[in-house]
Amino acid sequence: MTETPSGADPQGTPPPDSKDKLDVKRLFFIFLGIGLFFLVYFSPAWPDATDPNGVKFVLSPQGKAALALFALAATWWVTEVVPIGVTSITIGIVQAMFFIRPDVLPVPPDMVAANDIDWDQIKPISGAWRSFTDFLAPSVWFIFGSLSFGAVFTKTGLTRRMAYKMLSIVGERTSMIYLGCFVMTSALTLIMAHTAVAATIYPLLVTIYALYTDEKAPTKFGKGLFMGMAFVAGAGSIITLLGAARGAVALGFFTEITGTKIGFFELAYYMAPVGVLMTFVLWGYFMVYYKPEQKTIPGLREKAVKLYAEQGRITLNEILVLVIVGTAILALASRSFLPDGHLLKEMDKASIILLATVTFFLFRILKLEDLEGTSWNIILLFGGAMSIGYCLWQTGAASWLAIHWLTMFENAPGWVFVVGIAFFVLVMTNLIMNVAAIAISMPVALVIAPYLDVAPHLVVFASLVTAGMPFLLLVGAAPNAIAYASGQFTSKEFFVCGVPASVILIVVTGFFVVVVWPIMGMPITMADLEGKDSGAAIEEVETDPVETSTDASLPTPPVPEAEPLATWYGGTDTTCEPTAALPMDGTCLASP
Repeated sequence: MTETPSGADPQGTPPPDSKDKLDVKRLFFIFLGIGLFFLVYFSPAWPDATDPNGVKFVLSPQGKAALALFALAATWWVTEVVPIGVTSITIGIVQAMFFIRPDVLPVPPDMVAANDIDWDQIKPISGAWRSFTDFLAPSVWFIFGSLSFGAVFTKTGLTRRMAYKMLSIVGERTSMIYLGCFVMTSALTLIMAHTAVAATIYPLLVTIYALYTDEKAPTKFGKGLFMGMAFVAGAGSIITLLGAARGAVALGFFTEITGTKIGFFELAYYMAPVGVLMTFVLWGYFMVYYKPEQKTIPGLREKAVKLYAEQGRITLNEILVLVIVGTAILALASRSFLPDGHLLKEMDKASIILLATVTFFLFRILKLEDLEGTSWNIILLFGGAMSIGYCLWQTGAASWLAIHWLTMFENAPGWVFVVGIAFFVLVMTNLIMNVAAIAISMPVALVIAPYLDVAPHLVVFASLVTAGMPFLLLVGAAPNAIAYASGQFTSKEFFVCGVPASVILIVVTGFFVVVVWPIMGMPITMADLEGKDSGAAIEEVETDPVETSTDASLPTPPVPEAEPLATWYGGTDTTCEPTAALPMDGTCLASP
């Protein structure tokens, strides 16, 4: 449902004139990925990780295999030796063939024993089934629904109407076109998920780019326009809880562990300066890194005004689209303000956006050809990202990495510890879902922080900053993949461009940790926290800690003498073997 400029090929296939030649470079990276997989897979056992409470975490053979698989996937994703969607399919295949995910039971062992159920009557859920069903996780369907928003805005002409109006305002200077697009993208993430924003803005950028040049080959302006959209979508999404789910998860962990709440507006108070600053910093960055070939586009304003007038009065279909999309956005946004237990709050966000998608077809705004034009390469990319993310989590590999990294800073100065956490989250959010990156790092970091006299607020806010801006890999965030569909850049170009941007992000985060947030009144040390009896709406929790939207946490300290008959799926059993890990759904996954 996305548009790709003619002549561009985002699929990673070689040009026609090289099909009959031996591509040595491509073969090198194919075998490099395979070699890294077997190197890690067959390597000796890796050292245990020990958390601050002295609990050891063993990297199981399955966990090591998960890291090996990620080495293969990352190599192929960055070098694009095959289409990125095909690399994602490979992730599912390898998990199934090497039995990286264990078979699990659909019910907990104690329930089986209590009800005198015959074990032979219970069929386990295979690891292969779980590996491939991740490709149809609700988050992947949310991406599909978001792409439908972009498709319907394009088909009805709303994107052209919006693009021409914006260009008539910002004028002919390409620097101002950059700025106008970036500010619009960042601003929209204040009220809607950054995935939906990217899908909505994308066709608008396609229209703008068509007015810039008739050339089929990618340009610096095109690279900067689409990459910049993806980057600033992340920058804006950190400001409120409406921009992404990661904020709610992080604040849930904060409440559980510290016994205090951070309110909606307190989050915005501290995060808005970072998000706004990064939006303008990224604008300057792309003006340097991908400086447009033309400083101005002569006659663009007059052309935009004329084209806007030619659009005529708004049509019935355009009105219908605005109503349907507006209703969906309102429903998604209101979930952050509704009490726990409310039907809309409990409803998965994917169902809301998919209902809007079905409505487009009911009113015949979208038709079969639109469905067949869906960018399945992008959807497969995120299906693979979900699968490898769950694999790293459920095998314990992600927790093992988190504990190894964070315990390195146990004796470091407080600000070094906080920046170290932020860096770890930045790396992990490029590798797995940002919600997962937050969930595996927050519990460890919040336990270590008091020993270093660091207030937990610094930890959670710094982590949220970097979790929202994965600038390195396309799988890091949906806007990255949506921008990639433009065909303006390769995944390697995205990675190379993202390295300096990530360094800038870490520097900006460190600046806020050391200078800005203390000035704004954020508690920095435990003494500051104890003396804080007023300010930005921190509420003491007088009742039981608020339930988070996920059961994910670091593994519960194991019970060595417990020998569960089998692993199971969907419960909260904590009698795991020492190498077990608790994934997002609370599943107890014992190692073989």
